[in-house]
Amino acid sequence: MRVVIAEDAALLREGLTRLLEDRGHTVCAAVTDGNLLLSAVAEHQPDVAVVDIRMPPTHVDEGLTAAATIRSELPDTGVLVLSQYVEERYALRLLADGAEGVGYLLKDRVQDVDRFVEAVRRVGEGGSVLDPEVVARMVGRHRQDDPLASLTAKEGEVLQLMAEGLSNRAIAERLVVTERAVENHVTGIFGKLNLAPAPEDHRRVLAVLTFVRSCA
Repeated sequence: MRVVIAEDAALLREGLTRLLEDRGHTVCAAVTDGNLLLSAVAEHQPDVAVVDIRMPPTHVDEGLTAAATIRSELPDTGVLVLSQYVEERYALRLLADGAEGVGYLLKDRVQDVDRFVEAVRRVGEGGSVLDPEVVARMVGRHRQDDPLASLTAKEGEVLQLMAEGLSNRAIAERLVVTERAVENHVTGIFGKLNLAPAPEDHRRVLAVLTFVRSCA
């Protein structure tokens, strides 16, 4: 997978580069601000851009703004945004136009190398990944006309883990159930959310988007 990294902290930028290259990915460019990110993405057209939210010159939301531009102008490039803190409004803003090829993780998750690399792969392939802490804060904030109201408690748990980007196997391990049981719950979720038959990954993204919108 071809990756562009945007991170102004030199140690983290170099660490991400080494980590991804050691796992077989190609880092096309590693830059320090939003403008350089947009130039690098336009030049290399990577599968995914890994982007820090706060970068020079103001360290407010330059990365998020650049991510929105990438999603608008190069929709085939996935965007995985990294944040120092849980900022729900940024996650919701990032997902406003859809959840396909989008991820939002806390920087601490990079320490879990396997999970971080899996998140990069999933986003690069058009899936979605939300940080568990973001998902946790969203739970319990559903609207009165919540489209998720028809889900069982177990289906709700499965959907939350789907929002974190977990595969059926990983969900089964987390919930200590069989993978077949998870598959049945996922099928139930698709049916209750009226998601018409389509490729599995596409329906997972739509289900996650429904979850996010119900919390907005």
